[in-house]
Amino acid sequence: MRTAERAEKSTEKIEESERAAAEREARELKKRVGENLARLRRQRGLSLEKLASLSGVSRAMLGQIEAGESTPTIALLWKIARGLDVRFADLLGDEESAEIEILPVSRAKILRSADGGFESRALFPFDRKRRAEFYELRIRGGHVEHAVAHPEGTYENLIVHSGRLRLTVGDREPIELRAGDAVYFRADVPHIYENPTSRDTIMYLVMTYAEPRL
Repeated sequence: MRTAERAEKSTEKIEESERAAAEREARELKKRVGENLARLRRQRGLSLEKLASLSGVSRAMLGQIEAGESTPTIALLWKIARGLDVRFADLLGDEESAEIEILPVSRAKILRSADGGFESRALFPFDRKRRAEFYELRIRGGHVEHAVAHPEGTYENLIVHSGRLRLTVGDREPIELRAGDAVYFRADVPHIYENPTSRDTIMYLVMTYAEPRL
């Protein structure tokens, strides 16, 4: 077998292994979200109908998520978290973290918008004591992501790593940000992330909550 052929087969095996790992993680995440949603809803004594009213997510969709039959998008999870009055991470968490925990990129928890134009990668373990969360955000060129209002008193601290960002907070005028620029704002109002260029924008986000959650 020629060297080029061996290299090609090796690359194919690596890609196949990466796809299998991503699919496995997606299945585990879907199952975990469903279990957490059912537990948190029961703890609050909420029916599916009541949570649907509070979150703006249909009863049918909530039932599918709880049953592990549907993978929720970032926007849906934010709505559900707001309806339950919990942190975003409470819907994704599994167990408390150790004193030191490495988070390999190969096992990263990545959530995507419905069209894949917006990605959120958690850069922290999902423990139950955390009042701040750390994310890497990627916005495809030309994509506009509408974020729902987070729980009252939530703040976001964003820094643009590469590319450009047009940020609209509530009914204020859009803010233009370039690589290296940072912004801190109250995020308990609807806000919009927009990439006005043709290239991907990468940002880092620290989110802080007003009061301890679960």
